[in-house]
Amino acid sequence: MTSSTPEDVDVVLPCLNEADALPWVLARIPPGWRALVVDNGSTDGSADLARELGATVVREPRRGFGAACHAGLTASTAEFVCFCDCDASLNPALLVPFVREVRDGEADLVLGRRRPRGRGAWPAHARAGNLALALMLRHRTALRLHDLGPLRAARREALLALDLTDRRSGYPLQMVVRAADAGWRVTEHDVPYRPRTGASKVTGTWRGTWQTVRDMSRVLAEAPAAPPAGAPQAEGGPRP
Repeated sequence: MTSSTPEDVDVVLPCLNEADALPWVLARIPPGWRALVVDNGSTDGSADLARELGATVVREPRRGFGAACHAGLTASTAEFVCFCDCDASLNPALLVPFVREVRDGEADLVLGRRRPRGRGAWPAHARAGNLALALMLRHRTALRLHDLGPLRAARREALLALDLTDRRSGYPLQMVVRAADAGWRVTEHDVPYRPRTGASKVTGTWRGTWQTVRDMSRVLAEAPAAPPAGAPQAEGGPRP
């Protein structure tokens, strides 16, 4: 009989000045899971607060969303690794069925498809950029995903084997592209998306959204990588 909450899980939380959101986020980490708050140069006391609230703090001085995410991945030790934004827009408790799906062999990478809840949760320019990238991703990989959101779960060793190199905004997309190239089974599920606490560091403006799309377009232009040794393989290729 499987447990209701999978065990041996680390949750990577990239953090840049998220002191106002941290209490809400960390209070929703599933019992028994470890929160890895990756401080990416905060000046508002986020690192000290996260430590006081029981999280493990990882410092990554090199700025960049990908740099923070990858620092958390390399610092993790659990069998399963999850990623979640640290701005209170997503509830990390929603990751429980994601990890269960990976643990039970039903998928290799599970993503959350953001569904906005409340005014201002997902500005029009950010949605437009995300839609454009999802369409380009379908053309590049045949994966029929609708979102490239940050809520996701996979096995740690398999993620490390993808040899992810992007350290900017393209990191989440590179993970999906390389997973598809390796024949992973990738699934997505709807998740509620709340208005974030504080200002977005990535897609808060049209300029920020354009820079993100530009970073991700570079990832899509990469030549398909050879499947990493030991990576999970799906019979018949990626799931549409």
